[in-house]
Amino acid sequence: MIPVVVLTIVFFLIAVRRIGTLRLQIWQIMLGGALVVVLTGSIAPLAALRSINLDVLVFLLGMFLVGQAMEESGYLAQFSYTIFRRAQSPAMLLAATMLVMGGLSALLMNDTMAIIGTPVVLSFARKAGIRPQFLLMTLALSVTIGGVVSPIGNPQNLLVALSGELENPFVTFGRHLLAPSALCMAATYGILRLVYRREFHALRVVQERALLTDPALVRLCRVSLWLMVVVLVAKVSLVFLDVDLGFRLTYVALAGALPLLLSKRRVRLVRRVDWTTLLFFAAMFVVMESVWRSGFVQSAIEASAVDPSSPAVVIGVSILGSQLVSNVPLVALYLPLLQGVDAGTASYMALAAGATMAGTLTILGAASNVIIVQNAERRSGETLSLVEFLRAGLPVTAVCSVILWLFLV
Repeated sequence: MIPVVVLTIVFFLIAVRRIGTLRLQIWQIMLGGALVVVLTGSIAPLAALRSINLDVLVFLLGMFLVGQAMEESGYLAQFSYTIFRRAQSPAMLLAATMLVMGGLSALLMNDTMAIIGTPVVLSFARKAGIRPQFLLMTLALSVTIGGVVSPIGNPQNLLVALSGELENPFVTFGRHLLAPSALCMAATYGILRLVYRREFHALRVVQERALLTDPALVRLCRVSLWLMVVVLVAKVSLVFLDVDLGFRLTYVALAGALPLLLSKRRVRLVRRVDWTTLLFFAAMFVVMESVWRSGFVQSAIEASAVDPSSPAVVIGVSILGSQLVSNVPLVALYLPLLQGVDAGTASYMALAAGATMAGTLTILGAASNVIIVQNAERRSGETLSLVEFLRAGLPVTAVCSVILWLFLV
């Protein structure tokens, strides 16, 4: 049970972020946890290396490169001004951020929007004179909830979509999850307004037109974005046609990064990549794999006297279990259970939605949360503590769980 104890300590340290007078960053805590489970023999070094999901790391690396190029060139600032220029009050800015970031997450995956959205909301907070935590929390919850409605909104949804149990994944996800997700967004708007009510005292949010600082890099960014769209459309088309060519979502990020890696600016862009976040994820895979191998989660599920295919049970287990082993491994574990009992469509939708909504509860509930926190700390020194995340995340998770239950049970 050493891995479970280590994970508990990791959660605690992420909550307090310090040992005595020593200030710790999230990646340092997770890396320490990974070293402990390897050194104690909870997982063999070779197994630890094999547990690291290179697809995820490559995807993030590619998106970090695209995001870095968009920011350095001024293209990201200009793009955000075009979209958000009419949001001239905190209430309008909250609504616009939720709609835009949440909506794009359904198309471009929530991790992508976490990478691109963090510098955008930090800039908004600075210009409006409001606490960055307000908009960072808005971004985190929006990209999580927005990713629920699409089979390409996040990796765990894609696992469910490719399980072979859904006749038409895009139609099925939309039919079952669009309405509850919209209600969750509305409820989250209200909860954020209540939790961060002091931030709404600002009379006006000033949006300034941004200038392009590097036109040549802007052109490369546009090529990157178009390549990503083309590859994403190809991926979606193959899913619709039920054709499996081993086409991974990683290719979307690689397509976007390719023009940048072939340019003269590649060295500068690579140096400025957020490598500590990539290190965090590598360490997280090791810790979560050790917990997985301990059999703790599997035993807890199998020992329960409830129907594992009941949508209510699936929602609860996926939200809570994802805090322990992350949502993608949990979905990979739970899918065979549902297939073994010939579960209905509602059970699969409950698994996808619950595992995704796990990201509204704690920072470790979703990769996108970690990306936002790490990115914000690196850029501005601002952060979201586990306690502050829970202030808004706990009521959002509770309300959204009930909404999902009403629609899927």
